Amino acid sequence: MARVIFYSKPGCKGGTKQKVLLTAAGHEVIPCNLLTESWTVERLRSFFGDRPVAEWFNLSAPKIKSGEVVPEKIDAETALTLMLKEPLLIRRPLLEVGDRREVGFDVQKIDTWIGLQAVDESLQEISDKLLKQDLQNCSHGHGHHHHNH
Repeated sequence: MARVIFYSKPGCKGGTKQKVLLTAAGHEVIPCNLLTESWTVERLRSFFGDRPVAEWFNLSAPKIKSGEVVPEKIDAETALTLMLKEPLLIRRPLLEVGDRREVGFDVQKIDTWIGLQAVDESLQEISDKLLKQDLQNCSHGHGHHHHNH
């Protein structure tokens, strides 16, 4: 079982489902607030590996939806500078287990990496339901904005 440091936006339904799935598989999940974490360029960059820059972005971020930020037209250095200023632009979640870091919740990749099999039958049903859902994207759909009241 892995110790998963899980950076996401508090209150995001997608992030909550992802954490439940990891916990059901017996992993210890350490939730961290992606928006208040003090990121450095080097540390944030380490989560993206060899993915294209456009895949580093949270496509639901207001500045991307409005067209103010166009991920496909941005180089790595500019992308990281923008993300440090505005963490909402960072694709979620960021996952850290030991020395390995990943971005996004790619079920196949995570299952191969640390395993997503439920540890017992009572958790299997929950896991099965969650695995049938889209765990990559924010579950609110499009055109919404998160507001903290």
